[in-house]
Amino acid sequence: MQLLCESESLEEYLLESNEVDYTKSIVKEKIGELFNPSQTEIEKVRIAFEFVRDEIAHSWDIQSVQVTCKASEVIAYKEGICYAKSHLLAALLRSQGIPTGFCYQRLMLFDVPEKGYCIHALNAVYLQSMDKWVRLDARGNKKGINAQFSVDKEKLAFITETEKDEIDYPVIYTSPHPDIVAVLNEHADALDMYKHYLPTRI
Repeated sequence: MQLLCESESLEEYLLESNEVDYTKSIVKEKIGELFNPSQTEIEKVRIAFEFVRDEIAHSWDIQSVQVTCKASEVIAYKEGICYAKSHLLAALLRSQGIPTGFCYQRLMLFDVPEKGYCIHALNAVYLQSMDKWVRLDARGNKKGINAQFSVDKEKLAFITETEKDEIDYPVIYTSPHPDIVAVLNEHADALDMYKHYLPTRI
């Protein structure tokens, strides 16, 4: 799929924001643990991706009601749904000067269309050494989901089924979509939010 950048300026994919709060002390502490000057750009991307994928639990997978949104909250609670995990991955990589954006898919919420749809979040990362954007999905693996770090062929958590009205949106956004941020800020029970209130289209 041909990815489309929302902005032609890579600088916009490096900005700090309310959700991508990489100068907060708890985030800076984790940054210090993960990265060092000897690492290459690609090594940093892989390390950050695998940390968020493997060390931050997906709230639905662990059946937790905790809602996180900001990168600092995700680190503090060590959990979040895909939206929050995408905010954390962006924060970690932007702190290292690696442009990182936000991508979305419309997916079936569970296993059949009758059970509804939701918007799923992942990231796109610009690799200067390869002059290309790559998409990475740090949602977290489990049975049936096997997202991997790859700079050649995408190995995402989900492949959209267009015949079932699923959509792989091509835009790389500079900021988390406002509908995504709103739903996280409006709810205090992650399980109820996940089942009933996730956006279905962007």
